[in-house]
Amino acid sequence: MRQSGGRLAIAGCLLTAAMMAGGPVGGAESPDAARDQALSRTEGDAPSGRGRHEVSAAERAAEDRYTAQRIRMVEEQLMGSRDGRLPVTDPRVLDVMRQVPRHKFMPAAVRDKAYDDHPLPIGEDQTISQPYIVALMTQLAAVDAADTVLEIGTGSGYQAAVLAQLARVVYTIEIIEPLARQAQRTLKTLGVKNVFVRVGDGYRGWPEAAPFDAIVVTAAAPRIPEPLIEQLATGGRLVLPVGEAFQQLIVVTKTPTGLSHETVIPVRFVPMVGEIQRPSAPATRP
Repeated sequence: MRQSGGRLAIAGCLLTAAMMAGGPVGGAESPDAARDQALSRTEGDAPSGRGRHEVSAAERAAEDRYTAQRIRMVEEQLMGSRDGRLPVTDPRVLDVMRQVPRHKFMPAAVRDKAYDDHPLPIGEDQTISQPYIVALMTQLAAVDAADTVLEIGTGSGYQAAVLAQLARVVYTIEIIEPLARQAQRTLKTLGVKNVFVRVGDGYRGWPEAAPFDAIVVTAAAPRIPEPLIEQLATGGRLVLPVGEAFQQLIVVTKTPTGLSHETVIPVRFVPMVGEIQRPSAPATRP
């Protein structure tokens, strides 16, 4: 596991790590070009009749409750080995999971279940993975503070937010436009500025931002997309679920002499759609 100096701080429920400005949905702007274009909450984003720093007692109580739930989630779901799970042991990942407000990425109808130990619906027939899977995939990606990371399947934006606290920059692609736009709004509201969101088919990755030190795929592919292997840096790790009716979480490491494959655990993800479903699409098999 590579070591990282990446840290996260939260003030007023906003992620306040010093990060670069994010690009627009559908854009491919580089982080260097966007460095001075800060995305921040304005007074207009605050609830009507209150300034941005004024929080009601009920809101403070709710945030305190969610904070307690996050701490309990880490202790009970991530650090233990119940049900034969591989425990999450990376202290950097555990620290981020204690702090990133998962409930902020949830629809209001399921927000009170945000820290439960199971996936939850986020609309468009999609789900957000259970916290354990998010933490495990993050640990397997072995992200360092200087790394450039690609995520395929933005979904709610939660996995991207977690990765963003450990990496230099995260590029994330979502094929369902309403989800991509909602994820970007949430990330902007939380002050996460080193995540670039694109609407599109993730099969071919984000070639102009490659190579990537880590690639995380949050939808199950029937096979490993060859373009993602090509965009992986030497020494980089690709973490993805592979399979259809029966899926396995796989880690592919690109070495100077080829690829190494590790099968981690059985999983269940929504299927990756788009070009990957075409029989003619080239692929690398595990």
